[in-house]
Amino acid sequence: MIIRQTSLIEVRKIPAKGRGIFATDFIPDGTVFERAPVLVMPAKEINVDQEDTVLSHYMFAWGKNTVAIALGFGSLYNHSYSPNARYEDVSGQMKNYIAIRDIQAGEEVTINYNGDANSKESVWFDVIENKGEKGVRGKKGVRPL
Repeated sequence: MIIRQTSLIEVRKIPAKGRGIFATDFIPDGTVFERAPVLVMPAKEINVDQEDTVLSHYMFAWGKNTVAIALGFGSLYNHSYSPNARYEDVSGQMKNYIAIRDIQAGEEVTINYNGDANSKESVWFDVIENKGEKGVRGKKGVRPL
């Protein structure tokens, strides 16, 4: 399988958020705009009990007793309760990122870390929405993607 990085997205710094993924061009609803390989490892190899490690901000649960880091830009998408994209696990250790509405050039591309774009379930950090609204504070730990 050949995987190529897309020219539709880029990483930018965001005040109060860190980094995020932004559309460099118009992305139509339904477009798979990134295919990211996933690096899976036993949870015991990572100190998942520590709540605030550098890796804890980028890894997520992947099956029983395993965690993963999505390569490419996959672990850099910010969470939103009103996302414009979603992810899906595909055969092998891959994630696809798909637009769930039209995304304009220059717009931040976000996903819902709960897996369901409509989920309002709290996450483990304070959510800062693009409109400057803070979301619900949730538990800390490995994100359950």
